[in-house]
Amino acid sequence: MDALRAVLGAAALLLLLLATARLLLARRNSSRPRTAPLSLLVVAGSGGHTTEILRLLSSLSQSYSPRHYVFADTDKMSEDKICSFEQKRAETFSNSQFTLNRIPRCREVRQSWSSSVLTTVYSILYSFPLTFRLKPDLILCNGPGTCVPVCLSALFLGILALKKVIIVYVESICRVETLSLSGKILYYFSDYFIVQWPALKEKYPKSVYLGRIV
Repeated sequence: MDALRAVLGAAALLLLLLATARLLLARRNSSRPRTAPLSLLVVAGSGGHTTEILRLLSSLSQSYSPRHYVFADTDKMSEDKICSFEQKRAETFSNSQFTLNRIPRCREVRQSWSSSVLTTVYSILYSFPLTFRLKPDLILCNGPGTCVPVCLSALFLGILALKKVIIVYVESICRVETLSLSGKILYYFSDYFIVQWPALKEKYPKSVYLGRIV
């Protein structure tokens, strides 16, 4: 029961954090009605990343719509999980809107680090026109390598004064004492960096510790 209360409390704090991000966006664009939906870009990944991110999304209201999912072009498992999630969500929200978007994978399993530099650059170049077309208000990601080119593309939109995109990064529950490679990169660029273990908060003071949220 105590564990359940802790998870629910952390989830409530995450919702509050996302609501704060929503308020900041509203202030930046005074022409947007307060009740207007926010375009949400969600980065999914192989392994448990997609499962964790979908658990987070299940707590969000329909005001975060449309939801643009981005995942690696070879990640069929994430695509299936997303479609299943959205089908169930449509039973509650009849006007549920989402899109599926594929980008080249930054690095395949057992791919050499030297060659992965080239594939990562290619993924960034591929992601920029996609991010430019979607122009999301908010990006939510939790550590798959795919999120790095997407978030960097969003940063370029801000640098070019095309669109300010708020990036919320939630480090995976599996990361107890060290950040993932994606986390180490995006720690310096995300607007909100959330960790689920106190040891990470001590090492990375910019981060926000909410306890376990998935």
